[in-house]
Amino acid sequence: MKQSSTSTAPKEAVGDNGHQALSGYIRTRFDDFSRSQKDVAQYIVDHLDEAAFQTAEELARRANTSSSTVVRFSQALGFEGFPELQQAARDEYRRRVGGGGRGVAETLVAAAPLFSLDHTEFEAALAADHVNVEDTARKLSRSEVEAAVDAIVSAEKVLIAGTDQMAFFASYLRHLLMLLDLRAEIVASPSQEALGRLSRIDAATLVIGLSAGRPHPLITRTMKLARHRRAATLAITDATLSEVARLARIRLYYSSNTPAFVRSHTALLAIIQALAFGVYARDAQQYDVRIKAFRLK
Repeated sequence: MKQSSTSTAPKEAVGDNGHQALSGYIRTRFDDFSRSQKDVAQYIVDHLDEAAFQTAEELARRANTSSSTVVRFSQALGFEGFPELQQAARDEYRRRVGGGGRGVAETLVAAAPLFSLDHTEFEAALAADHVNVEDTARKLSRSEVEAAVDAIVSAEKVLIAGTDQMAFFASYLRHLLMLLDLRAEIVASPSQEALGRLSRIDAATLVIGLSAGRPHPLITRTMKLARHRRAATLAITDATLSEVARLARIRLYYSSNTPAFVRSHTALLAIIQALAFGVYARDAQQYDVRIKAFRLK
């Protein structure tokens, strides 16, 4: 349904109190969107403050899609165009901040004293990463973190799946776990060797899927296979609506906001190192012996 330019939400999104949060409405409609529209939906839900103040072109770039897709997505929700959707995003963002919630943009203001007011591009990127780590730490659930550490410690073997830019982080996590003398393998491409590792997934395996934005089909396939074979699953992702997250039993989310041309993975690196340290802390004395033995190999 089309709406007038004076409205801030389509009629079908209005709740008993006069409005429904835009992000909540997007979640209820998520399965109705096309693949490219889902990229936009994921980004808006997890980066509401940016959607509230960016242009359609900027939002499209961050969501790895086109500005026309952003407009079509707005219309699929019942808005006349992106400006009306953006107004709804601003309304929700203001309610969050006014209600005592602390948004990313508000935190950015709090972090401003790190640098002078006339930020250089370099300083702006550093400031954003500082906020990402803080925002990630605030949103992480201690129970989910403990469950992730438990899963790593109790698994007979760990399979870490991450392609493209995530392949580096998969390799680094494997390195940290191997320092603790834990059996770990990675799947970073659809090679014959990697597919062989997938074929060995069983109930004693912990499968960790790493993704940023839209997950690679190989990662989705890996998580589905793990679920089918009753393996434990852990997703580490920057999108709360990611299919990888929905397929996992344990989910850890990180913030990837950045003024740069690529997503920030500073918070992801922090999570990986913190997880490894959490495992180490379970039996530091014993792990010290293992680390020493590993380094002498």
